[in-house]
Amino acid sequence: MVARAKVEYVFRVNLKGAKRIWRLVGLTADRTLDDLHWAIFAAFDRDDEHLYSFYFPHAPRSRAARAGVREYVAPFAFEEPGPWDDGTRFDAGATRLRNMDLTVGQRFEYLFDFGDSWWHEVRVEAIQPVAAGAENPIVRKTHGVSPPQYAQDE
Repeated sequence: MVARAKVEYVFRVNLKGAKRIWRLVGLTADRTLDDLHWAIFAAFDRDDEHLYSFYFPHAPRSRAARAGVREYVAPFAFEEPGPWDDGTRFDAGATRLRNMDLTVGQRFEYLFDFGDSWWHEVRVEAIQPVAAGAENPIVRKTHGVSPPQYAQDE
């Protein structure tokens, strides 16, 4: 039996409205969207945990625009579905990258902290074999200085 090579997803994550501030993060296919959240959290120097969601292909701009949008939420937020839960919300902690049918060039959105609304654009940069001994997850490259998580931190 031939072992399959481990696959790594490389994501380019930039702050929406500040495209010059971005990070490249790599995670193996067995990792979850919750793991991607924590990689982004660390890559952007965050230190205070908040709710988050990933939106595929993008966040709805209105209630009517929810059709076709899948939202993956923080595991502790998924435990209690809201009154408008329509079956399009999923647990980010139970969603493995390998099961997402991600493709190179695919884009989606990530919202961290529903109060301060840190919006990010995420693009799948590469799907490649994992280098032997590579850390996982790993921040591969950074560009620009992360703004402070809270305005008073400035």
